[in-house]
Amino acid sequence: MPVIARLHMILFALVAGVAGIDVVWTLAGHYDVDARAYAMLALLAAVLAGGGLYYSHVRKDAHLAAMLIATAFLIGMSTSFSVLNYLLLTVAGPRIDGTLAAIDRALGVDWPALMTAVSRHPATDMGLQLIYISVLPQIAVLVVCLGFWGKPETIYRLCVAVAAGAAISMAVWTLAPSFGAFSVYDLPSGVSRHLALALDGRYAHALVGLLAHGPGRISPTAAKGLIGFPSYHAVLALLVVWYARPLAVIRWIALAINGLVLIATPIQGGHHVIDVVAGFAVAALAIRAADLAIRHATRPGAAPALTVEPASL
Repeated sequence: MPVIARLHMILFALVAGVAGIDVVWTLAGHYDVDARAYAMLALLAAVLAGGGLYYSHVRKDAHLAAMLIATAFLIGMSTSFSVLNYLLLTVAGPRIDGTLAAIDRALGVDWPALMTAVSRHPATDMGLQLIYISVLPQIAVLVVCLGFWGKPETIYRLCVAVAAGAAISMAVWTLAPSFGAFSVYDLPSGVSRHLALALDGRYAHALVGLLAHGPGRISPTAAKGLIGFPSYHAVLALLVVWYARPLAVIRWIALAINGLVLIATPIQGGHHVIDVVAGFAVAALAIRAADLAIRHATRPGAAPALTVEPASL
């Protein structure tokens, strides 16, 4: 089987496997799932994947094919993993936020004092919010840049690493769920009303309620990020930095922005600082998993690897 077909099979198998688990689990448990909304997302992903296969096998444009396949994969992966994460609420272990907060304090981190300090600087607070919510758009931009500057194999590595990071984070979280520092501390009203946060205390209390009472209605229009430790947001930021390395100018922009993302994550995402630290280990494991997957696809006996021209940006 040609290399490109093997790469596609890896991505399609990842999404199909997790989606299959979702379907069986939801049907067996009779969960309330917004099937129509998920079907629309599946249709969108299928159309993009079909376009990618067309440009891969008919029009022979490896760069455009990789961009379309990656977009389809990221939609399918994020959707199927999100549903699985909600289902895992029903089997998750005991919550460990108290322990994580104690670790932060042992490291010298006083989260309420940090938030109080940020509340005195509204411009900084707003800037960190914009930085924090930039991670997913950054991945989309990185896919386009890697395709445009001739790095299709790196696109596939990024996709596998994003999925591997999600799988590792979800596995750890299922054994010992946590939702972040904002689920432990209640900020004084005089502090909270001066903060513009991407995620706030009400969001944290909603997450705790999901763990206590179950997922309720599962819908992409109301999906929440459930994982506290390790911070998947931090994992994604680190993966953007790692896979932007082939792009001469963009890699430095990615490094600067995502350095700020890591700083913003305990503030705007309500995380424990130790959540962010753990993200480094998960990102390293995810990168290794992607390397192994690509090595399997390009093992001896396969067709020649994708041509990768040097970046000139």
